[in-house]
Parts: sequence; C-alpha cells; structure tokens
Amino acid sequence: MAVPVMVDHRSTDYSMQRAYWLALASDLAYKDQATIEAQAREWGFEVVRHHETRFTPPFPLQDTQAYTMANDDTVVTAFRGTEPQQIKDWLSDASAPPRHGPARTGHVHDGFGQALESIWPEVTAAHEELRAGGQRVWFTGHSLGGALAMLAGARMYLEDPRLAADGVYTYGQPRTCDSTLAQAYNQGYGGRMYRFVNNNDIVPQLPPEPLYTHVDALRYIDSRGRVRESMPVVGGLLDRAAGLTADPLAPASDGVRDHFMRAYVTALEKNLP
Repeated sequence: MAVPVMVDHRSTDYSMQRAYWLALASDLAYKDQATIEAQAREWGFEVVRHHETRFTPPFPLQDTQAYTMANDDTVVTAFRGTEPQQIKDWLSDASAPPRHGPARTGHVHDGFGQALESIWPEVTAAHEELRAGGQRVWFTGHSLGGALAMLAGARMYLEDPRLAADGVYTYGQPRTCDSTLAQAYNQGYGGRMYRFVNNNDIVPQLPPEPLYTHVDALRYIDSRGRVRESMPVVGGLLDRAAGLTADPLAPASDGVRDHFMRAYVTALEKNLP
C-alpha cells in the first residue's frame, strides 16, 4: 500500500493527494499492528503508537481502535471503523439519549461519545509525547472512525484551541452531533474539515435527523466516481438513483457496497491529478 503521489506535509491546504493519502491511512487502521507499523515506516513515519479499548456487553461495540504515527513534519491519528451492517443496525436505533459534546457544547451520539472517551487518554498521551516539534496534525477515519476523528478534532479545538488539529478528513462518516456542536465545529474547522460521502453510502444517512446532523464540508463522490465539491439537490437525487441501478441484480446492496473503505480509496485514486 505504497503512496504513489507526493504529499507536502508542511501545508494544510485541501488537495486530492492528501484526501487519497489519508484515505489510505484510514484503511490501514483496519489492519493488524505489525502491518500498520511496516506501512507507516514505508511512508516515512518512524514512530507508531497503538490505542485500543475493549468493551463489555451491553455496549454495542466490541472495541475502539486507532493508531498515531509521527515524524518530524506530521502527526496522524487514524481511527478504525466497524462493519457496515453492525454500525447500520446500531445507528438505526435512535433510543439512546445524546450526551453533552466537548466543553459541554451541544450534544453527540452517546455511543460515539463513550467510544472516544474510552480511548482519549491514550490518544492525548501520544500527542503530548510526539507533538513536540511543531508538526502538522491530522485526524482521519472511516465509518465509526470518521465520527471519532471528527469528535477528536472537536475536543482539541473546544477544550484547548491551541491544540486544534490542522485538518480532519473523514470517509463514510455517520451523523455525529447536533446543530449546536456542528455550528461551533464549522466555525473552528472552516477550510480544514472534509467529509467524503460515496454516492448511496447508507451510513452517512444515519442516525436519523433532526436530532443529529452533519458538519461541513461535503465532498460527494458521484455514481461515476467523480469527486464533487457541491451537488444540486435534484442532481444529487438523480445521481443516487443512477447508483442504485448500477447493479440490477442487487440494487438494495448499493448503500452497503458504497460504504466499504476500498470503494473510497478506489474512487479517490481515480481522481488524482
């Protein structure tokens, strides 16, 4: 999983190269520790710290996992997601009450809040250890990992603005917070947060509105695999319909198929300049 493009880690501007590379980093979060460390070294990151917390029933997740890799220029924390059907079933249940957001700003889905809280001490310890030379800091993740990456960025910005990350890129992220937290987040991360959604991916459509909403800024991957910075409402509906008919033998599976991390990686690779 070598990176075939050059990424300027000293910059913070949006680029397709960075979106693709952070998608690879998100995909790597699903691998075992040895694979993560070997790939990180190939990318030029000498230090890797692993973060993991296991839960006991009745919490719907088995564990939360992430890793942080660092070099002289960059610190990246990537959060692992979960299986599409597992998170779909979990998020379809709107019975769990929300909890206060970071710095008691707005509210977040209780499951996301608990999952991040369980691993946050390890993540912050890694950043205190490795973020000593003015490096750029990035959070990234897919699915559940995208929700945790967004909330990690929110915690750093709202609880200590000096530690705000330089950027957050997520892929197939579910709705994570209410409008109050989303507004505060958009203000703090304007031009630094990018939320990629692949056509009919079912997970970004959950949990249900209006209790939960999305943060900016959307990058929509259309049914032909092109990344769009904006999509008119009517055009978006027509494009999603086109995606549903792409597989006439299994149209209902499109929402799950579009959620797989490899689908995001493949689409972003096709959009590289």
